Amino acid sequence: MIGSESVAYFVEAGYDVIGLENDMRARFFGDEASTQVVTQRLAAQYPEFRSLEIDIRDRDAVSRAFVGAGVDLVIHAAAQPSHDWAASNPQTDFGVNANGTLNLLEATLRHAPEATFIFTSTNKVYGDRPNRLPLIENESRLTLPADHRYAHGIDTSLSIDQSLHSLFGVSKLSADLLVQEYGRYFDLKTVCFRCGCLTGPNHAGTRLHGFLSYLMRCTMTDTTYTVFGYGGKQVRDNIHSADLVSAFAEFHRAPRIAAVYNMGGGCYCNSSMLEAIALCEDIAGSQLRWTLDERSRLGDHRWWISDLRAFQHDYPYWTIKYDLRATLEEIYEQNEERWTAGALR
Repeated sequence: MIGSESVAYFVEAGYDVIGLENDMRARFFGDEASTQVVTQRLAAQYPEFRSLEIDIRDRDAVSRAFVGAGVDLVIHAAAQPSHDWAASNPQTDFGVNANGTLNLLEATLRHAPEATFIFTSTNKVYGDRPNRLPLIENESRLTLPADHRYAHGIDTSLSIDQSLHSLFGVSKLSADLLVQEYGRYFDLKTVCFRCGCLTGPNHAGTRLHGFLSYLMRCTMTDTTYTVFGYGGKQVRDNIHSADLVSAFAEFHRAPRIAAVYNMGGGCYCNSSMLEAIALCEDIAGSQLRWTLDERSRLGDHRWWISDLRAFQHDYPYWTIKYDLRATLEEIYEQNEERWTAGALR
């Protein structure tokens, strides 16, 4: 999803774009999560876009893609993104998330050392440390006291140590640190965006990943949705892919070395599971069938809102345009015909 949004944005901004894609998302989550249709649509729509079938774990293939390409900007959005999937196959998870990142960094260093390197990291690098915050339980959500230092969102001062990360969190943290160190060691212009939930109408949401997209899809297709833990009051911030890619563009205009920002919907775009369910039902005009599994996922957050002020200070022209309702309405409108043509299995 972030890759496809980036293709559209930067082609329309005048770039020639090369995509490295091998549709591993279908392997992770099944055919319904395949990115192949989106890749084909982008290739048909934009002559300036070229998609190469490359696995980022293949060091030589990644390096060859850079040779002679005149690379000015690298956007690394490839990942195995699920807690649950990582636990079922840690070697593949680490190979994609950590080793794949190393291959992209090496190719950038060797063939495009002046390029900007943007990495979509995750708030899971902090492990479950946010769960130690003194949260207050309200009717529909958990929240922080108004006078708490993180009341406006969590910044990068939160420690990554002494916490349960999940295997997914470990592989992404390894990649995150690699991106920082290549910036510091080799003066590469790198940034880690430690993101909350990423979303948008092109998201191929599934049971294990892509919560807003899958939640809306279940609401529209009368498919049972399972909420894991915390009574459905856990809070996530959500950022629309277009808002995130516009942040990429702002960073590329004035890149820094080894930058790190927490990035998400912040105080402007966040919700609990209960609140997101109610909003999906209101937009779709139908009631969601859902169940609560009292067991929370290992390393999952009870509350996460990103503090965006550091990025907004460094890049004051960037703003978030999509709130939660606008995001969900777009997901609904752009997928209604396709999703309601047949119910989910």
